[in-house]
Amino acid sequence: MDLLDDSPTPSGNKPEFTVSELSGAVKRVIEGEFGLVRVRGEVGRVSRPASGHVYFALKDDRASLDAVSWKGQVSKMQVRPEEGMEVVATGRMTTFPGQSKYQLIVEDMAPAGAGALMAMLEKRKAMLATEGLFDAARKRPVPYLPHVIGVVTSPSGAVIRDILHRLRDRFPRHVLIWPVAVQGQSCAGEVAAAIAGFNALPEGGPIPRPDVIIVARGGGSLEDLWGFNEELVVRAAAGSAIPLISAVGHETDATLIDYAADLRAPTPTAAAELAVPVRADLIAWADSMGARMSRAAAQG
Repeated sequence: MDLLDDSPTPSGNKPEFTVSELSGAVKRVIEGEFGLVRVRGEVGRVSRPASGHVYFALKDDRASLDAVSWKGQVSKMQVRPEEGMEVVATGRMTTFPGQSKYQLIVEDMAPAGAGALMAMLEKRKAMLATEGLFDAARKRPVPYLPHVIGVVTSPSGAVIRDILHRLRDRFPRHVLIWPVAVQGQSCAGEVAAAIAGFNALPEGGPIPRPDVIIVARGGGSLEDLWGFNEELVVRAAAGSAIPLISAVGHETDATLIDYAADLRAPTPTAAAELAVPVRADLIAWADSMGARMSRAAAQG
């Protein structure tokens, strides 16, 4: 007999189910009825255990739904759940017969509009500012003429070409490129690791330690630039012992790494201009000073 058969049965002769049978039937109905669903709600109660899975709740003003993203799913997400964020989660419903519970297994997540993303950004900015990571007093001066410049960016594309071209035009220097993804899920981790990696290079080692670091990326949407708003990147920039220039996006773009950097450039090309003086101007100045000294010596 079908466990869900709701046809009338003779009085006193209703079917008897085991607990497992009934729980299994509920599981089949829920998983079969909903399949892949999209759920809009506010993220609450986020838990990130050492396993790499992320447990959280999706809620509105009347109900709360338990949710989980397994480690492999979390690594592919463009945006990860943060408490208070309004999101649209995509996933599959499932039940746990042993606990009489159900939850949503989230495979992907997106902010519920640009407003939700901006709200989360402002909240994160305020939190990091409270810690003093953006304070002007902790910013280091960029050296006037660095011997070695470290560049954290994509190894291909216009950004690195523009930086190298402008450095050659102004004052050729030794440049080290640390290639990273400048967009997507791996961006934040790779950028933070690159900043830490340059800082870890020893003075006088086989690989020259940079005197200044440029973190650069071309323009893009808020979502495209999101990796440079991640807390991991902001803390790496703020903690860098090597002066750091942020050059992410165009002049009108603003990311949190800009506030933590020692200097913010409106474009990647401008970052190269801030990193070195113009060699011809420096030579002309030196010649002028030399001529003045010669005249002074002659007059003396």
